[in-house]
Amino acid sequence: MIVCPNCNHSNPDGAQACEACYTPLPATSTCPNCGASVQTDATFCGQCGSNLQRSTPTEATTEAAVATDIPGLVSPEPVVHTEPLVIIKTPGSSPSQSSPKPDPTPIPSTASVPQQSVSSTNVAPPIPTAEEPVTSEQVSLRPPTPPSPTASASSRTQLQQQTAKLLHVQTNAIIELQPNLSVIHIGKPNDRIPPDVDVSGFPNSEIVSRIHADIRVEGDAFYIEDVGSANGTYINNLPLLPGNRHRLRAGDRIALGKGDLVTLLFQLS
Repeated sequence: MIVCPNCNHSNPDGAQACEACYTPLPATSTCPNCGASVQTDATFCGQCGSNLQRSTPTEATTEAAVATDIPGLVSPEPVVHTEPLVIIKTPGSSPSQSSPKPDPTPIPSTASVPQQSVSSTNVAPPIPTAEEPVTSEQVSLRPPTPPSPTASASSRTQLQQQTAKLLHVQTNAIIELQPNLSVIHIGKPNDRIPPDVDVSGFPNSEIVSRIHADIRVEGDAFYIEDVGSANGTYINNLPLLPGNRHRLRAGDRIALGKGDLVTLLFQLS
């Protein structure tokens, strides 16, 4: 069934012009996932909700193809540490070959350095190196580092998630939207897609199709689209064409069918 974008008249599948206003109708194709009839410019399937404009090449394949064109890298040679040149003065050598004069500053003996009593519970074990060992006198005592107040405060911080709900204007009934669903089906009980928002108990629900509209959740954004209803979906008194979707904002007015008889207000808290 093809809905006319001009007068919203329901036309049979395969029709090229509207039976009521003779407006050219959009072409249709078949959903590759469930085989349902959808419009060629539709973004999602109205029956199974699959994406009809999925791109074929993957990023992993592109990155693998680029990686094969990069030649192998040659690892650099290790750095060689040279030993310092020591000149030893021998008898009969010239003054230019004599070794440098020693530093007159006396080096204190380790025996004259007073030993410091160190508790085994507060001293970290010495870390030996390849050049020279570390002695216990060279280990400095450091108090334990207190935990950062910023890190403890951030660990107690919790993200607040927005809660979406629908207000039925005619009865003032509140419908809470389940936060764990990525696709929320609006309609009436049927054998194919059970509705998450059942409007069969509301007045004038006979104008609402059994599979009427879907609300899709992507991150913190909510999108609504008509999935081929008989009487159409209206957002803020404007018709929502099948295959298109509208990003919902707080206060948006959703009318299921003509005449604004079944109206829902989108709210965030």
